[in-house]
Formats: sequence, C-alpha cells, structure tokens
Amino acid sequence: MELRGVGDAGLASAVNRLSVALAAVTLIRLAVAATAPLAPDETYYWVWSHALAPGYLDHPPMVALWIKAGTLVFGQTALGVRAMGPLAAAVASWMLFDAGRVLFPGTKAKAGIVAAVLLNATLLLGVGTVIMTPDSPLLFFWTTTLWAMARLVASGSGINGSGIGGPGGWWLVAGVFGGLALDSKYTALFLWIGIGLWVLLVPAARSWLRRWQPWAACTIGLALFAPVLVWNAGHGWAGFAKQGGRVNDWQPSRAAGFLAELVSGQIGLATPLVWTLCMIGLVVAIRRAWRDRDPGWSLLVALSLPPVLVFVQHAVGDRVQGNWPAIIYPALAVAAGGALVPKRWWGGASALGFAITGLAYVQATTGLIPLPPKLDPIALRLAGWDGVAEQVAREASGAAFVAADGYALASELAWWLPSGARVAGTDDRWRLTDLPAATLGHGPGLLVRDARRTDPPDAALWAQADRIGSVIRPGGEFAMYRVLPAAGAAGVALLPHR
Repeated sequence: MELRGVGDAGLASAVNRLSVALAAVTLIRLAVAATAPLAPDETYYWVWSHALAPGYLDHPPMVALWIKAGTLVFGQTALGVRAMGPLAAAVASWMLFDAGRVLFPGTKAKAGIVAAVLLNATLLLGVGTVIMTPDSPLLFFWTTTLWAMARLVASGSGINGSGIGGPGGWWLVAGVFGGLALDSKYTALFLWIGIGLWVLLVPAARSWLRRWQPWAACTIGLALFAPVLVWNAGHGWAGFAKQGGRVNDWQPSRAAGFLAELVSGQIGLATPLVWTLCMIGLVVAIRRAWRDRDPGWSLLVALSLPPVLVFVQHAVGDRVQGNWPAIIYPALAVAAGGALVPKRWWGGASALGFAITGLAYVQATTGLIPLPPKLDPIALRLAGWDGVAEQVAREASGAAFVAADGYALASELAWWLPSGARVAGTDDRWRLTDLPAATLGHGPGLLVRDARRTDPPDAALWAQADRIGSVIRPGGEFAMYRVLPAAGAAGVALLPHR
C-alpha cells in the first residue's frame, strides 16, 4: 500500500510501529484462536462448512466459506476454523489506516493510525477476530468497502476520469466488497443504504448519479448476492423470515431496560474510553457534514448514523444483541482519528482496551481468573464441552448413534466425539442443509438434550426413550436417554466429524 505523504521521520517511525504492533497482535490472536475451545456457534458454522450451500437458515454462506478455507490450510482444528478472522482483521486494519489517511491528509496519516489502533483495541474486534462468526467476514468486507469509498472521495467528488481506471473505478471495487458483505450477513444492507444516502444527500456526490459506475457497482453487488436470493426463494424465504421475524417482537413496556442494556453493552464491548472517543467522532462528523456538506465527513456519518438510529429504535421494543452494532465502529474510529483527539486520549483509551482484551484472552485460554461460574461469560460459552463429550462417549458405548435435538449441542458433540461416533441432529434447521440423512436403523442409540426441557422426546422419532442420567457443564445440564428409533423416522441429519 502506498504511503505518499508519510515523509517525515517521526511519522514514518509511527507507521513502522503500527506495522509491528499489528503483526504482534495478529500472532497473539492466532495463538488464542488455536488454544481456546470452540463456542457452540462456531461448531455450528463448522458443520455448515461440510455442507457448503448458497444460504442457510440463519445467515448467508460467507462464514462457512471462510471456515472451509481455514480448515483446508490448518486442518480440522480450532485454528483452522478461526484462522481467517485474525488474518482478515490485519488486512482490514491496514485498509482502515489508509482510509483515515486519504480522507484526512492534513493529519499526516495520524487519523489513519488512530482509527486502526482504536478499532483493534475494542473487545468487539479483539474477541470477534478469534471467535469465528458471520461478524468476522462482515466487518472485513464492511471495512474494505469503506476503504474503497474513502479512496473515491479522496480522488475528488467531481467526475475526473470516467473510465474503469479513473476515480470511478473505486465504485466497482466498492460494489465487489459490498456484495461480499451481503454474502456475510444481512445487516450489510445498512452499508448499501448508507452509501445510497451519501450519493443522494451530498451535493458533491450527487453528480455520480449521471455516470455508469455506481449503477455498475450495484449490478455487481446484486450479482454476488443473487445466489443467496435464489437459495431463499427455493427454501420458502427461510433466511429472510428468520431474521426479519425479529421485528415482530415488540415490548415497549421494557424500553428503558432494553435501551440501558444497549448502551451499557456497547460501552463494554467497545471498551469505555474507545466508545467515548467514537461518540465524540460521531458528533464531530455530524457537525462537519451538516455545516460543510463535506463528502468525507458525510460518508462517515452515512455509514454509522443510520444503523445507530435503527438499533435505538429497535431497543424501544426488543433486545439488541451486543454484536449487532459492531458495523458502526470502523467509520466511527476513522471519525475519531479525523477529530484530532489528543494522543493522551486515544493512547490511554487503546491501552485500556488492549488490557481488557488481554484479560479476556487469558481467561479464554487458561481460565485462571477466579470468577463464579455464573459470572464468567467466557466459561459459560466455551468451557466444558470436551467433558460433556467424554461422558457422552462413555454412555454411548455400544450405541448405534448419538442424537441431539439442539443444534448447538449436536454441533459440539460432532466436534468433540471420536471420529467413529455417528452424531445425528434432529433439529428442524438441519433439513435446510445438504447434510446426508442419518440412517438410524433399529438398534439402540443415545439421545442428549437440554435438561431444562419439560416436553418428552419426539415420539415421531423415538419409539422408546428412557432417561439414564445427565451430564453437567458450566453453562447448563443435559439429560441423556437410551432410545429406540421409531419406524419411518425421518428428517434426521448425519453430522460430520473431525
């Protein structure tokens, strides 16, 4: 990546330090990724990677493709599942640095350095890069789209050169990255909405509507997203219905609690001081965009304010999951850098953020920090699955299969049980995948299910189900049943193993 304008020795030294820091952080993240046990969602997406498809019930396919790529290189290991996250975060950090540098050239690249450091100091990125979820590719492609648009703005809002190689060519790059963002998670729609609003509302950008490049970018993005649309159309629009169904949950009587949870959650996940600087950046960006109609500041507002408003509105009637607003922080980190906050502010904010993230890494890999089990969110998600699998394997001796009617439990058992074990998933969501059907036969098997469930095992699947015990981990208890398959039992998927 070119660094013209980074000419003085002090600034060059700062950029070199940033390079070294990003390399060190990436190596640490890869080590944590290789060491920490997989969360249920990660093993669930790992199962997807063994049945690649243009779509799934919960999300578009990009997370499965990333896991497939990682496991092809690093094998069926935790590092294989997660490797793409830290590596992509390193690339995205450089692109964020470049976006800040070109949007605010008068800062001599300081804005880019601040943006890259602040974003990496958040728990959202620090933990999000070592836990493989759809947010990992989403944040990567969101940031690369922001980078392409920043390059477009820096090339001049006027139409200087209309060919592919001129400034308009950045539209095509943005179209590719924006389409891949849609293939990562449906919330990437905010990316397209934000850029559309930027073109319509910023006078200097409106002239692009008369050129072919933005329309070509839309065509490219739609073409990349088309397989997801086709998959949904062929499966009763299941993915859209699942994600869109959240809007039906409406409990305005709990608005105060939901809003407080949203704000406190973001302060915690962004880390307190980084969140404060990002909010300062948002305020400055809004003022500059309103006062000057500046294309750069306006772009940052367009890629952060609309999702902020939607998430606040959603919190009036329902809970906003903590990871959903992660998409606002790349633009806000650049805005904080452009606001020229003093070094002692962003230096202190990033130091606190990295310290908090470091504690999370230590707890995820060692569990050495003494916390009550119910107050340890990391243990509640990650710990004890290998122990569950060991106990299940002992009870399953002689059983023809091990079945689970919860997708998370089934995925963890598929990951941890010995390769000879046949793990069957009975959750309805498996029917929307291309996993092979499990032939249960007539012999006895073992069914494992959440002990909190009060309904009996499904009689359509099990002719006989006798509870024989339970197994406990920090996050809960699971009941074990000796089962006999019912005649004609169907809709059961055979899950992969390592």
